[in-house]
Parts: sequence; structure tokens; C-alpha cells
Amino acid sequence: MTDHIGTARDTDRQEPRVTTGEAQDTAVHDGTAAPAHERRRAQRGWYFYDWANSVFSTSVITVFLGPYLTDIAEAAAGPDGYVHPLGIPVRAGAYFAYVVSASVLLSVLVMPLAGAVADRTGRKKALLGTFAYIGAAATTAMFFVTGDRYLLGGGLLIVANVAFASAMVLYNAFLPEIAEPHERDAVSSRGWAFGYAAGALMLVANLALFLGHDAVGLSKGMAVRICLASAGLWWAVFTLIPLLRLRDTAPGGRPGGKAVKGAGSLRQGWRQLAATLRDMRRHPLTLAFLLAYLVYNDGIQTVISQASLYGSEELELDETALIGAILLVQVLAVFGALLLGRLAARYGARRTVLGSLVAWTLTIGAGFFLPAGDPVAFYCLAAAIGMVLGGSQALSRSLFSHLIPRGKEAEYYSVYEISDRGTSWLGPLLFGLTYQLTGSYRDAIVSLVAFFVIGFVLLARVPMRRAVAAAGNPVPETI
Repeated sequence: MTDHIGTARDTDRQEPRVTTGEAQDTAVHDGTAAPAHERRRAQRGWYFYDWANSVFSTSVITVFLGPYLTDIAEAAAGPDGYVHPLGIPVRAGAYFAYVVSASVLLSVLVMPLAGAVADRTGRKKALLGTFAYIGAAATTAMFFVTGDRYLLGGGLLIVANVAFASAMVLYNAFLPEIAEPHERDAVSSRGWAFGYAAGALMLVANLALFLGHDAVGLSKGMAVRICLASAGLWWAVFTLIPLLRLRDTAPGGRPGGKAVKGAGSLRQGWRQLAATLRDMRRHPLTLAFLLAYLVYNDGIQTVISQASLYGSEELELDETALIGAILLVQVLAVFGALLLGRLAARYGARRTVLGSLVAWTLTIGAGFFLPAGDPVAFYCLAAAIGMVLGGSQALSRSLFSHLIPRGKEAEYYSVYEISDRGTSWLGPLLFGLTYQLTGSYRDAIVSLVAFFVIGFVLLARVPMRRAVAAAGNPVPETI
């Protein structure tokens, strides 16, 4: 078996490997691995943070907040249809998009700092809890966004989204600590499955309240506010489980490590971030993987964000059909993440991700031919997306965990998250430009195939075994 197209250098038997079977339960990283039963307990706690925070991205960002905050902004707009946050004229209909963009830009600044401070102090759990509860509080406070309080809504969204992103960096950074190399594909996949299951469960409950608000004597706006606040409360309550079960390791991920004096300061955080970026230049194969992930994940994020627009504008589907498709994606993503995790155990995570990129390419290509006004065909497209969505993301996360030098997990995952959030403008830009030039959403959606094809080529060229060994980590037998 070769991991680099056209070469067999990765099969060099002198490379370090980990064993299979029961022997792996005692495998160690520099002598620091916890006993198997402690790892299982930590893993079960870790899954529940995905369960806790996924309702924010599903119910709040994807479904309810955009239309509601747009209505609030339009209520506050003048006769010209503009609001003026900080004195800047903004069309009310674009307010939500601008606020999301602002939160992403701020996240790009905060995430690396959070990662650097976490690795320097060894206090990932405390920082995870801090960001999680800031985000949960801001989300719960969205209950008070009423009337023309668009500034309050925008401010709370920025705080919640930045906290959500920063907490995800710290959450991801626990993966190499709670799972041995041979476990990570399965553990990461289960985490994503937990998240999609929670998103689907909460979305069903929220939609039942929203669609039946008249029957229970609520206004439409009050129903939305309850849905938003309930997502924040859910996030807060279930975050307790990982905080009780996860444990911090010493700074640097090694026994006996001590926190660096002044490590929690902003100044030291920025210094550590600069050192991390310099260190990454010493690991070009890790950077090569990040580039591949940046490209194909941008395609994934764009499909997620633009699928509803394609369904409503090009396929002429109503709101009920679109909401049903979102639910279908959530439910099938649970099974898809677990299925791809099983495939990775047999064929390796890299091959499985490459296979998922082929599936993405075929799915988006098929979307070009969907007939207008046919919700069944759109549901088939949603089903195909759901089956590859969770697995693609989960296995990419576990693959990256093998490429991080020990003790730098949070710092490296902050750059990984930036490649997710900080570059997500590329796909929407191509989508928008294609539509502007052709006037066709079908041409716009099929243009996204380029991200999956290019991402496939870049990932196929990464010699994973050499990349893992170069990062100083044991090379799994199957990767």
C-alpha cells in the first residue's frame, strides 16, 4: 500500500508504527498515555461537548437567527431601508451577513491567541469552559432581542460566534490527549455523530414550537426567541459533562511540565503564536495537509451555506421542503459519520476522505441536473450530502491530530480552525461570481466541484506516514 501517488517511500518498514489489538490499549506518547478505562471515560465526556454546542450552529445560525435578525433590522431601518451601526450605512437585508463576517474576522484573531495561551499554561479545560459559557450566555440573551434592537442582536451574535469558534479550538485539542493514534478516527467520528444527533433532536423540538406557535398562544417572534434561548441553555447544561470528565495535562503535554510565568497574558500569547507559526514552517507536510483541507473544506462549507438558496431560487421549493431537507441532512450525518469511521478503520482515514471527496464531486454534479419543483429529488441530494458530510469533517480532524507535534495541540488546531472559518469566503465568492456572469444558479453550484477536485489532488499528494513521523508521532498501522 502506498500513501503517496506514484511512490512507495511511505511503506518504509523502519518508520515507527503502533500495534493493533489489545496491545494498543497500553500504547503511549512519550510515556504519558492514560490507562484505557480513563481514556474511555474522558472520550465519553468529550463527545458531549459536540452534543452541547452543535445546537448553536444548527438551530441558531442555520435556521432561526438569520431571518429573525433581518426582520429586527428592517423594523429599525429608515425609509431608505438602511440601518446605521457605528454610523455605517448598511442595508437591513444584508445586516446578518455582515455581522457573521465580522464575527469570523474577530474569531481569526482570537482563536490562535486562545490556543497559544492554552498550550502555554496547560489550562485547556478552564479556557474551554470560559468560552463555552460566554457563548451560551450570549445565545440565551438573544431572548431579549425584540422590537428594533438590531444592535443588541448583532453584538450577541458576534460574542457567541467568537466564543463558539474559540471553544472548538480547545475542544479539538483534547483529541490527541484522550485517544491513542489507532482510536482517533472512531473517536472523532463519534463526536461528530453526537453533534449531528443533538442538532437534529433540538431542531425537531424547535420546529414543533415554531410551526405550532399559534396553538400554544405564542407569537411567531416569541417562538423564535424561545428557540434561540433554549439553544443557549442546552449548550450551558451539557457543557458540564465534558468539564467534569476531561483533565488538563501539564504544559507541553509532558509529565512534570510547569506553566510559564506570565503565560496567560495577551502579550505572551501573541509571542507564543508567532513561535507556533515559525514552528509550522519546520513541518511542511503538515502545512500541505492544511492546504488540502483548506480547499476541500471550503467547498463543503459553501455547499452547506448555499444549498438552501439553490433550492429556493433555482428549484423553486418552499420553506417546508427546505426545512425538511435540513433535518434530513442532520439525521443522516449521524449515520454517515459512523459509517465513514468504520470504513476508515478498515481502509485508512486518508483513503476514506479521498473517497468522500469523490462522492462530493458526484453529488454536486448531480445537483446540476435536479428538476425544478421536485422536492423528492432535492431530498435525495440532501441525503447524499448528509452521508458524506460528518465523515469528511470528522476524519479530517483525526488525520490532523497525527500531524501535530506533542504539546502544541491547541495552537495547531487554532490554525486548523482558521482554515475552516478564515477562508470560507473563497467558495461563496466563486459561487457569486459564477452566478453574476452566467445568471444561473445551476452553473454556480456546479462550479464548486473545483474545490473537491483540487482538494482531492492536494490530499492525494500528502505522504501521510512521513508527515506523521516528521511531526514526531507514532505512525498508526492504518491511516
